[in-house]
Amino acid sequence: MSSATLQDDASVETFFNVAETETLALFEHLSFEFLAEFDVFAPAQTGRTREHEPPELMRGFLHCYYHDIYGIRPVERELRNTVVWLSCGFDRPPSRDAVDRFLTDLEHVVDDVFDRLVEQAARRGLLDVTYCIDSTDVRAMPADPDASKCYDPTAEEYYHGYGCTIVSTGSKIPIAAEFTKSKQAPEETAMRVTRDALAVDTPIWMLGDSAYDTLDWHDHLLAAGVVPVAPYNPRNTDDPKDIEYRVEDRIEEHGEDVQLKQSTLDETYNRRTGVERTNESVKDCGLGRTHARGRVHARAQVFLALCLRLVVAITNYERGDNPGSTVITV
Repeated sequence: MSSATLQDDASVETFFNVAETETLALFEHLSFEFLAEFDVFAPAQTGRTREHEPPELMRGFLHCYYHDIYGIRPVERELRNTVVWLSCGFDRPPSRDAVDRFLTDLEHVVDDVFDRLVEQAARRGLLDVTYCIDSTDVRAMPADPDASKCYDPTAEEYYHGYGCTIVSTGSKIPIAAEFTKSKQAPEETAMRVTRDALAVDTPIWMLGDSAYDTLDWHDHLLAAGVVPVAPYNPRNTDDPKDIEYRVEDRIEEHGEDVQLKQSTLDETYNRRTGVERTNESVKDCGLGRTHARGRVHARAQVFLALCLRLVVAITNYERGDNPGSTVITV
């Protein structure tokens, strides 16, 4: 084939157009080869091989979520697009069975995959000294039998779905999360997610709203060398204290020669708006409304949305260091 013929070939033109897609930018600085370490993706004992490898399928799902495409059939249709399957690393479009099998397997380890991406963000120095914890609503399909009627006190309305408790830091970066039955999660969920966040790194501050005005949460953080800042809720007692934040009382009771100015606590608590921005960003990545039936499938979609937010944050960081590069925002 001559060079002139090559330049006129439609498939070659399509191939080079891949370099201009946002999807390729998302995967330029990240490798998903670690997926092969999970037993769930190992070849079956019967000798059955996979039609496509997990890294390509993971990139395919992240591409689809980035473009608001959810569900086995819509994902499979999108991955028939030549530009898309080439940019995701496939040698041919995956079948519906391959897409379905991958998602089914991923459901078993999706929170571990999220943890691996958190580690990659931490290694790049994307975490800062302030962590924020908050819960958000996850709306479900009306036909989802596992979802329930939940109340959103922020919006003052009921909805059909689930919830998600998230700890975030830095530039809208989720570092720990738990899928919950409703937005108003129990205290044990807050404790578990807090421990998961501290396992990543130890911040100076941990911020939460008045829902986190509990003694166990405060004492656990103080024992770990972290200052918890949550508004004091006088409704929790018949004899309310004259304080604005629970930590004032905990320091007075347990600390020696430790003082925190009211202005410092106020200024620090004002940073809590960061978790709200994180929640909105993750909802833009697919967390806001699940397109799957059943708790297991909905949970997988939520954690895939969290993974996509991390991928976007890492991509923005890497491409922001390159003059003239295009920063992807979600």
